[in-house]
Amino acid sequence: MSINRFRLAGVILLAFSVFMAGCTFIGGPQQPTKNYVLNSLYSEEPQAPAVADLHNIGILVGPIRMALYLDRSDIVIRDSQNQIRLVEFSQWAGPLQENFSRVLAENLSVLLSTDSVGIFPGTRAMLFDFNVTVNVTRFDGMPGKRADLRARWGILDKNRKTMLFEKHSILSQPTKDESMEALIAAESRTLADLSREIAEAIKTLAEGKTPAKK
Repeated sequence: MSINRFRLAGVILLAFSVFMAGCTFIGGPQQPTKNYVLNSLYSEEPQAPAVADLHNIGILVGPIRMALYLDRSDIVIRDSQNQIRLVEFSQWAGPLQENFSRVLAENLSVLLSTDSVGIFPGTRAMLFDFNVTVNVTRFDGMPGKRADLRARWGILDKNRKTMLFEKHSILSQPTKDESMEALIAAESRTLADLSREIAEAIKTLAEGKTPAKK
């Protein structure tokens, strides 16, 4: 083959590569990534009834610790009891730990009728009467089936030295359909259920009693 033919073949190959790249680009945009957040009881209509009126009580939320498999921007779903999967084109709109902490704080504010709710870190602990800590060991779900939340949580005194109450909560909520939005909504409801358990315990402690572990 002559040099000119080599050059011609190279030009044709280059043109074909450019054409294919153009087809990929022109063929349409890739599926956009959808970002999700948990929703608090503030967004419910009608708003959830309060467990108690503790407007004079201050509550510090945190630290919140998440299982390592949840420490990612991707949303985790469960295919079986022993297999998890990262969802393509779906992720949390920010750190899950921060989202979880914020929603828990907002829920407790609604359920206990108090504006004195802070999030650790960044808030002076001595300004609060109770400190809520949570260790989340599971927070995922099966689309079209249910969402699951498991957490070990405790309530400390205002000095954050004495544990007043501890509990291991295992919570589940069904999903309305197989969509990712329905799964996130169900996860939000499990967090609302956890918030109610914590609010009930704080109410009992504020009354000078010992909460019962149901």
